[in-house]
Amino acid sequence: MPALIVSDVMTHPVEMISMDDTIKTIRGMFEANRYHHLIVQGDDHQCVGVVSDRDLLKNISPFVGKLRERSEDRSLLDRRAHQIMTRQLVAVRPNTALRAAARVMLDHTISCLPVVDRGGHCIGIITLRDVVKWAVEELEFPANAAA
Repeated sequence: MPALIVSDVMTHPVEMISMDDTIKTIRGMFEANRYHHLIVQGDDHQCVGVVSDRDLLKNISPFVGKLRERSEDRSLLDRRAHQIMTRQLVAVRPNTALRAAARVMLDHTISCLPVVDRGGHCIGIITLRDVVKWAVEELEFPANAAA
């Protein structure tokens, strides 16, 4: 059996956000869709960053929506994606070996990789969860097992 590549397990299409989307919008997308990562695209539609649920948690007050909420807490919701996103983008191509993509995530201590085409446009995303799912299935049902 040939080695798996990123395009075999990536999630696609990917819902993208713009650099100017607000934290309020991003928060709503995370809550409504149960996402853990959103890819940020620039004006030229190229992949320029990632916002994770952890980035959001670091940049939102725990008092938002609570009785103790203050105007300063609410104003944080107006911050923009470009203010909280990870800019040191690490991405892979769709034909990257799955093992190599997993190694990149481990080496860079990141939990997702945008999958980009030659022009830098995001065509998918692969997460540690995708890799773990593949690994568990491989351990449970090895491709080399006799029928």
